[in-house]
Amino acid sequence: MTQARGRIICAGLGPGDPELISVKADRAIRGARHVAYFRKAGRQGQARRIVQGMLAEGVTEYPMEYPVTTELPFDSPEYNALLAAFYDQWAARLADLAQDHELVVLCEGDPFFYGSFMHLYIRLQGRAPVEVIPGIPGMAGCWNVTGQPITWGDDVLSVVMGTLPEPDLIRHMRGSDALVVMKTGRNLPKIRRALAAAGRLDQAWLIERGTMPGERVVRLAEIEAGDCPYFAIVLIHGQGRRPVSMPRAAE
Repeated sequence: MTQARGRIICAGLGPGDPELISVKADRAIRGARHVAYFRKAGRQGQARRIVQGMLAEGVTEYPMEYPVTTELPFDSPEYNALLAAFYDQWAARLADLAQDHELVVLCEGDPFFYGSFMHLYIRLQGRAPVEVIPGIPGMAGCWNVTGQPITWGDDVLSVVMGTLPEPDLIRHMRGSDALVVMKTGRNLPKIRRALAAAGRLDQAWLIERGTMPGERVVRLAEIEAGDCPYFAIVLIHGQGRRPVSMPRAAE
């Protein structure tokens, strides 16, 4: 590998509220002269929205536009081929830029927790110096806005994807004390059916755009099971072991 004079910094942005960005990530973002971020074609992109007003004047931006999002089944060969080529191309371009520049890549939540940057990270090994700045996972922001602890004592927390087959969802929902269901969106009706089959629908909360403008926190059983925004999570809070005060014996 040719010795790079620059590097790539992936800055985790946290759940959506700019005030929840770490001091280290904030410093990297404000000092950046080259910034890349993922977005759907024709959109500003959530990561770019979060840092609005933070970027230096004259910064060069590199919007990385997904070639496909929900237009094809995620498990189809066509979807895999398009995304693999997309990540290959951008890894090569970022590695070239990092030969002479420091480049900051924005990533919602924590980059190593289901973040899109993971797919670039593995492709950049040996091609450019890479630093990853952790971020608060989006689910942590969501369970905090419910005003309830997500786990107690020995509770087992499961994080599952709404894209799983319905029988798998039911199995995980039955076997966990506390639950986070990500990738809801058009999967919400299936998630709702699985929760009902597992006997846990009445415990479930839907958090849309947690910590962001337009935030909504509702009990899932009380709303229609239509689609929801991409930035939405279903939660069930654990009710496990905790110290309790014993009543004092009568004197």
